[in-house]
Amino acid sequence: MQHNSGGKEPKSISAQEAAHLVKSGDWVEYSSTINQPDVFDKALAARSGELRDVKIRSCISVKPRAVLNADPEGKHFTWFSWHYSALDRKAADAGIGHYMPVNLGEIPDYYRRFLPPIDVCVLKARSVDANGWFNFGGNGLWNRAIVESAKCVVIEINDSLPLSHGVEHAVHASEVDFTIQGDGAPPATLPDTPLTDVDLAVGKLIANEVEDGACIQVGIGGMPNAACAALLDSDVKDLGLHSEMLTDSMVNLVRSGQANGSNKSMDTGQHVYSFALGSESLYDTVNDNPAFSVRQSDYTNLPHNIMRNEKVVAINNTTQIDLTGQAASESDGFRHISGTGGQLQFVRGAYASRGGKSFICLSSVFEKGDVKRSRIVLNLTPGNTVTTPRMDQMYVVTEYGCVNLKGQSVADRTRLLTSIAHPDYREDLARQARDKGLVPKHYF
Repeated sequence: MQHNSGGKEPKSISAQEAAHLVKSGDWVEYSSTINQPDVFDKALAARSGELRDVKIRSCISVKPRAVLNADPEGKHFTWFSWHYSALDRKAADAGIGHYMPVNLGEIPDYYRRFLPPIDVCVLKARSVDANGWFNFGGNGLWNRAIVESAKCVVIEINDSLPLSHGVEHAVHASEVDFTIQGDGAPPATLPDTPLTDVDLAVGKLIANEVEDGACIQVGIGGMPNAACAALLDSDVKDLGLHSEMLTDSMVNLVRSGQANGSNKSMDTGQHVYSFALGSESLYDTVNDNPAFSVRQSDYTNLPHNIMRNEKVVAINNTTQIDLTGQAASESDGFRHISGTGGQLQFVRGAYASRGGKSFICLSSVFEKGDVKRSRIVLNLTPGNTVTTPRMDQMYVVTEYGCVNLKGQSVADRTRLLTSIAHPDYREDLARQARDKGLVPKHYF
C-alpha cells in the first residue's frame, strides 16, 4: 500500500498533531511490546474528553498506557489485546480491556482477511536509513500486516531500539504518512525472575530429553528458561533456534556456542524469532547482528513451517491440566490472564517435525498465601480455557517426572499424570478418577 504520493518523504509532525488524526469511532493500532508508541499515547490521552468509542488494538503492553490511565472507566477508549501482559490484565480486570482469542501465527492473516481497515496506526521504529527503511527494532510479529491494512501510518521515531536483521521487519518511507519524534527512552526490559527449585527440577527433566541438533522454541516463563539453563550445563551441541519469542535464556545458548543453527534445514545458521523481549544485554546482542533473523509470526508460528526443521523441541508453560491431558494455560476460570500465544501451534509443529518433541510444563501445586492446590486435577476449573487439547498433548512435566501421553488411553493418561502430581494429592486424584469411571476400580 503506497500511502504518501509520488514517493515523497513522510511529513514530520508533533505528537499532538498526530493525536488529532484520530476521530471518534476510529480503530487505532498500537502494535505490540516495544513497538507500542509512548509520546503519541500521552498526546492521545490528553484528548480523551473529546473522543468517543475509539478502539485501540494492542498486544503484550510493556509500559503503562496513558490512554488507560486517563480513562479509567472506559468512556472514551476501549482496549483490545491479542495477548495479555500484567498491564493488559489490569485493564481487563477493570472492565475496560478485552481479549481476542487467537493463534498468534494467524494474526497477520486476520489483518488481511477479517479485520476492518485500521484508521490510524502508530508504530515505534528507528530513524529512516539510507535506503528509506524504518527498522522495527527486534519485533516482526504482524507489523507489516498492520501497515498494509492502515489508512494512515505514523512512525514514532526512537533510535534506542535495536537494529534488527530479517525479513518484513521494516516499513519503507513511501508507505509512511507522518513521523513524530519519540522520547528516546530505551526499550522496556523484561525482568529476569529468579528460578525456583521446582523450575530447575523441571528444566533438568526437559533438558535430559534434548538431543544434539535439536531446534528449540521457548515460551515465556521460569520453567522454559530453566530448561535452557539446564542445557547450558549439558554437553548438548549444534542446537538451532526457531521461536516466537527470543529470550535471554536462548541468547545464552548462542553465546555458549551450543546454539549455532548448523543442523537446521530451514534458515541454516540463523537464529529465527518473531519478537525479542528481555534484558538490555538481549537487545545489545541482536543489535545489527545478522545471525539473528526476525520474521512475522506467520513465518515463525505456522506448524507447516515449524515442522520443516528436524528435532523441534517446543517448551511451554501451563497452569492447570486435567487427568485426560487438557491443558489450560491462559485463564483462571473466567478470568483471562495471558493468551493462547503460539503454544498450540508449536505443540503441533513440534509433533509434525521429524524427531520432534513438545513439552508442557507446570509445577505440581499452586501456592499463594494460605492457598495450596494441585495443578493436576480431575476436571478443569469452570470457565477455564483449553489451550492445548488432550489429543495434541505429548510430554507433560512437573518436578516429579516427565510422561508422554501420545497413544495413551484415558485410563493410562490418568495413571501417568497422577504419578507426576504432588504426593499429597495422588490418592485423592486416583479415587476421583475411579469414582468418575476414568479408570477401572482395580487400576491403581
